[in-house]
Amino acid sequence: MEFVSTQEAPAAIGPYSQAVRAGDFMFCSGQVGIDPETNELAGEDIEAQTAQALKNLKAVLKTSELRMKNVVKTTVYLKNIDDFAAMNAVYAETFDMYKPARATVEVARLPLDALVEIECVAFAGSKLDA
Repeated sequence: MEFVSTQEAPAAIGPYSQAVRAGDFMFCSGQVGIDPETNELAGEDIEAQTAQALKNLKAVLKTSELRMKNVVKTTVYLKNIDDFAAMNAVYAETFDMYKPARATVEVARLPLDALVEIECVAFAGSKLDA
């Protein structure tokens, strides 16, 4: 088991790792839309925060030479389910034709009052082109 960390994504704000690689899988902790350079949310709208959260996940995956095509499952937590369509548009653009399994749920509150948090599980058994 390997604990994964990168400065290209926001540091963990609690007693957890950005990701853990266990065997052929990497389990990435939830990412909100924090810009790691400013330590603040990337914007006030769902599109900006979703784009940054996905960018943060890409950075964490990159530490193990993985890409978004390695992602097999995501979970998306939304502060407001009415933001689903806008979040989904950014998400679809990021994953393009590749479509991992996903669950999306509305939650009462997220860290820093973020609008979205996204976590993922990636298959690390092979390096795929993305």
